[in-house]
This record gives sequence, C-alpha cells and structure tokens, in this order.
Amino acid sequence: MRHTSLDAMIKSLPAPPKGPIAVVMVEDDVEVDTTLRHTLQSGFKLVLALMPSQFDLPRDLQETVVRIDYDMSRDGAMEIALNTLIAAAPGEWIYYCYNAEFLFFPFCETRSVGEMLAFHAEERRGSMLTYIIDLYAEDLAQNPHAVSLETAHLDRSGYYALARPDPAKENHPKERQLDFFGGLRWRYEEHVPAARRKIDRIAIFRAKAGLTIRDDHTFSDEEYNTYSCPWHHNITATICSFRTAKALKANPGSTYDIDTFKWHNSAPFEWHSRQLLDLGLMEPGQWF
Repeated sequence: MRHTSLDAMIKSLPAPPKGPIAVVMVEDDVEVDTTLRHTLQSGFKLVLALMPSQFDLPRDLQETVVRIDYDMSRDGAMEIALNTLIAAAPGEWIYYCYNAEFLFFPFCETRSVGEMLAFHAEERRGSMLTYIIDLYAEDLAQNPHAVSLETAHLDRSGYYALARPDPAKENHPKERQLDFFGGLRWRYEEHVPAARRKIDRIAIFRAKAGLTIRDDHTFSDEEYNTYSCPWHHNITATICSFRTAKALKANPGSTYDIDTFKWHNSAPFEWHSRQLLDLGLMEPGQWF
C-alpha cells in the first residue's frame, strides 16, 4: 500500500494504527530492501517506509510494507514524522531507524519484538535504550560506499559513557542518563560534529499524549531518556548500522582520509544477538 504523505496514511485508517510499529526512514537507496525485510522478520505488526517517491520496492514488500512518500532531506524530517505518528497512535510501541540499520535485541533469533516489549511494559518502562553499533565493509576498495553485508565488521571495544549534564541544574548529572560514545564516530571524531558523536538512541518507545521527540533523539519526558528504572537494569538493544560509515565515505572532507575502517579491535559481524551480548553491547536485564 502506498500513500502520498504520512497525514494521508493516518487519515485513511479506520482506527488508530496498532503496534508494535516500525518506522524505516529512507535517506538513500542503500540496502532499503534488506532493512525492511529484517524489520518485518523481527515481528512488527506494522512497518512504515518513509522514502522518496522515485525509489522502487520489490513486489513482496509492496504487499507487506506501508509505503509513504517522504523527503528525509528536509530540515526536521525525523522529528516531524515521529511526532505526527506519536500523536496518531497513543499507547502503541514505536521503533524507528534509517535504511541500512538492523535491529538486534536479546534472543531475537527465537523471540519476537512483541514478546520483548510485553516484558518491558511489565517492568513499567515506556522506552528502551538502543546503542548504534557501527558496521563497515572490510575492503573499501571493493566497497567504496563502505557497505557490505557479507564482509561487515564492527568494533569489539572502544565504547564508553559520560554523565549527561543538566543545564537547568548547573550541569549536574541527570539521573539515570548517560551519553554513550564509541565506534566510527569516536575514532573519526574530527569529521563528526560534536552534537552527532553519541551512539545512544531511544529508538523504541511507547507513544503517549503530549510526548515529543527532539532532533538529538531525546524526548520531552525525561524518564524516557533514562537507561533503566531505579531498581534494576532493564533490557537494552542494538541497532547495527552502516549509516556512519556511509556518511564518512560520502563526505568529501573525510573520504580521502580513510583507506580502511579496520583496526586492531575490528571483528567480523556474525549477524547474531549472541555476539552482541558477549561483547556487552546490549543486555537482557531480567529477561531470560
């Protein structure tokens, strides 16, 4: 099904959309099909593809994905889309990502995203912290855009967190909020604006009246920006993403400085949640 705008899609529904809902925001034509198929396989009830009108989708995805013509290059495109959807689907879980990004959560090979969110809701959580783990091709000569599913690598170490200061309280640390860093944005930070160096994103959240997302991927409700509840650790997930590698190779200011993304802490990506759990890049909390 295809719609000319997000508003047109919402108006066409006889009732508010039911979740969990996935929103895939398409910025270019790299791995769009694989991103959508991976998202569908995770168990989302509704998958929305916000993408330029000139892009094509295979027939099977035309039948399973709700396509919405949308220009991701305009200012505030992410916030406008998500805030519109939040207002239209109160109470529903929403996940968002970009193309060439792949969601992994604990035990995702045998459990659905719906099962995970049901448990997360029982713990009285309305949001879930996800880490953006950079993927990159092993050989940039063969893959000049830095994307290769077959030879994808990640950094197995080099991640760290800093206290998140609160400007409203003389920059004292915010409760249960941290800024996380690592991956390509850390190794090539001279090419990345300071405001875009964090790798944390509240990519899974429950919509509610009055909630809005900001351009730094944080929410107007500060509790949504926390990594866990006060009494124990909660589930976290990862989004394994080629987005930063693509940007560094597409940017004229950085592409000629980078012959390879590999270093001594690179490891082949196994496309399995076990590897991410073993590396400490996500945790199951109390979900066993």
